[in-house]
Amino acid sequence: MTFLAYYLYGHVNELGGLARTRDLFVAAIGGKDNNEPKAFRPIHEFAEKNIAQMEADLRRWFPPTDPWTDFNAFFRQVARIVKERNLLLTPITIMLVSDGIPDVAGLKPGAPDSFKTIDLSVLEFLAKNITVRLIYASPKVGDHWRRLIPRQRVRFWAVEREVMIGWRAQVHPDADPVSQVQLWKWVRDNVDYRVRARGL
Repeated sequence: MTFLAYYLYGHVNELGGLARTRDLFVAAIGGKDNNEPKAFRPIHEFAEKNIAQMEADLRRWFPPTDPWTDFNAFFRQVARIVKERNLLLTPITIMLVSDGIPDVAGLKPGAPDSFKTIDLSVLEFLAKNITVRLIYASPKVGDHWRRLIPRQRVRFWAVEREVMIGWRAQVHPDADPVSQVQLWKWVRDNVDYRVRARGL
């Protein structure tokens, strides 16, 4: 949550060369049960807030109590919002802060077959440029996402948790957010890395 607060703050305020988001929505993945819809909080929820306030809001909105991870329900909601808000011509990035392991009834968590149930088809033709970024997953889970989940036009990028823990070393405790040049460069180089389109 602390990293996500920094990440959102950097993008909302266009710091260190980070692209300012025209539209931003933040929601939980999954819930108490499968197919549970979640509220997507808009960019206005983060306006005029500092990093500490953003983090406090994120922790209040998304307590770690949801026992079910349902990527398909989440992707369907993303597709609905994109269509309803007429964002079809806008480059879209979907950031997943997750271990990346789906919950599938009857399958052991992390089993290869569970990843094959993840359906990206609702995202395929939403926009000309759509990228799914998965952060904090293990290298094995990231590899499963790359190899086992069918996709054509959707771009994918994973940053393993072993890499993600390095973001804290980039923060200078006595510097204000505008001066966190090293952190914003790390975010650009590791998290916001531009992913090439997959050859068809």
